[in-house]
Amino acid sequence: MLMTEKDLGYRRIQCTGRGAYIISLPKGWVEDINLERGSEIAFNIQPDNTLLLTPRKIAEKQAQNTTIKPKEYSINIDQKEDIKSALRMTRALYTIGADIIHIRFKNQENTQKYKTETKNFVRDTFLGAEIIDETPNQITLQIFIKHTEFGIEKAVRRMSIVALSANRNAITTLTDPNPSLSESVIQTRNEVNRLGLYIIRQLKHGIEHNLHRELGLQTPKEFLLYRIAVNDIENIAENALNIINNINAFQKLLDNQTLFIKEPVDEEIHEPLTNYYAQAQQLYEDAVKAMFKRDYKDAEKLISKRETFVNLEKDLMMLISSKKLDPNVSAILRLIFDNAKRIMDYARNLSELTLNLTAEELCATVTYK
Repeated sequence: MLMTEKDLGYRRIQCTGRGAYIISLPKGWVEDINLERGSEIAFNIQPDNTLLLTPRKIAEKQAQNTTIKPKEYSINIDQKEDIKSALRMTRALYTIGADIIHIRFKNQENTQKYKTETKNFVRDTFLGAEIIDETPNQITLQIFIKHTEFGIEKAVRRMSIVALSANRNAITTLTDPNPSLSESVIQTRNEVNRLGLYIIRQLKHGIEHNLHRELGLQTPKEFLLYRIAVNDIENIAENALNIINNINAFQKLLDNQTLFIKEPVDEEIHEPLTNYYAQAQQLYEDAVKAMFKRDYKDAEKLISKRETFVNLEKDLMMLISSKKLDPNVSAILRLIFDNAKRIMDYARNLSELTLNLTAEELCATVTYK
């Protein structure tokens, strides 16, 4: 039966003896849609905090009538053009929530080369993406992972752990030029980027469909918090890669005997620098924990703690400057120092965002007599 909108007036909320709140349903409405004792009704909180009540049989009927079509796109790659442009387009489509992407290759001359490059890009860039079909002139990519399978909070946690691990390995390479450590930094940086892109995809989906609760967030404001956190973590991993690249370039000079240095690292500098780096990473780990716990007090303490490292930073800079080091060594040490300082600043920024997120909740619990 088709019903027009009716104003049923106001109904008082009552309290049972057990402290539960109840409200009666309009008798005419219950009878019109054939509800009875034991019938189930879904409750959904709307963005404006109003409550939507939907009988289960109506909700199930709506679900059957609603077919969610996958978001499907096609890209044509002309081999006369730069393939990087097409790959950037593929990346953008993944970010905005594409489910299926058809990548077609015009001209047949170097198709295999372009297909190989595209496959490598998909493997290194996208989380939860698989090549589901391939023809001589086309690749079909499908994204299988859903937000319910790998939540934003878990992804950010994983992302921060991996990025900080990359930095630890990068610092170790300074005294242990192990090729496997260098390779691990490159791999972990790629993993950080994959996770970051996946989180951005989820955030965009959540904003578009107002799904902050479904994504595990308490308020829509947290979309911005996580977007900033993702950007900072990506920078942490990128800085680790910069350190590795500089150390590897320096090691080549030593291996080729272009440069002769008896002791590449001065122990008087190395120990306090690595200690400072470890403290920077710990500060960031604590900032991430405070964010997930929504702990205003812990975040505030971390901001104050960040300021206590200012004098140590000055001493480290003075120590590096006072040593008569090879310019290559000095550049690497300054790069490590700058990266550690940035991690400190990222921790402070994240803590400030946590304050902004929780201040309103904290103040709302305060009453004045």
